[in-house]
Amino acid sequence: MTRVQNSSDMQDALKDALKTNWKLFLFQGIVMVILGILAVAWPAVATIAVDLYVGWLFLISGMVGLVAMFSVRDFPAFLWTLLTAALAMAAGVLLIWKPEQGAESLTIVLTALFVAEGIFQIVGSFAYRDVMPGSWGWMCVSGICDLLLAAVLIAYWPVSASWALGLIAGINLITSGVAIVTVAIEARNFAQALVRSAA
Repeated sequence: MTRVQNSSDMQDALKDALKTNWKLFLFQGIVMVILGILAVAWPAVATIAVDLYVGWLFLISGMVGLVAMFSVRDFPAFLWTLLTAALAMAAGVLLIWKPEQGAESLTIVLTALFVAEGIFQIVGSFAYRDVMPGSWGWMCVSGICDLLLAAVLIAYWPVSASWALGLIAGINLITSGVAIVTVAIEARNFAQALVRSAA
């Protein structure tokens, strides 16, 4: 009984969040679709852009780790923080300095990410089909697309590393953006129906 009630409470909270913030979700979905189209149009450029972005993330996180290291008092934590910060900075510098080689490593990581994301989206779509009956199918399709894209990356490896990262990131942005847009539109329609029924 408690589990059913918790599930019902979670579904109600999700419905309320979607009704209240559907415009934000719609905007997010549209931006994702636009960025995805740009990435698909120029996959090699998008691949380098993704590599550089991740490189800067590692470099900045390593610098932050070095700053945090000086606030650590005990010696083992000091060494661990120093090591992880140095590794993050080294990875960042390598990705920024040699983005083409970094793209190969990132393509492997991205493939794993798409496999995990695809599985979670498919499972999530079935879990929320009662909450959003008109849009859960798009979420499921998005998850299937992620799995198919991961399969393409694996099938054409290592040639795919030069263009696949940007192309797949673009397709992922498009499918995820469309899924978010459909959820936002359904949430808007649901909110409008509530307003009409209350009037």
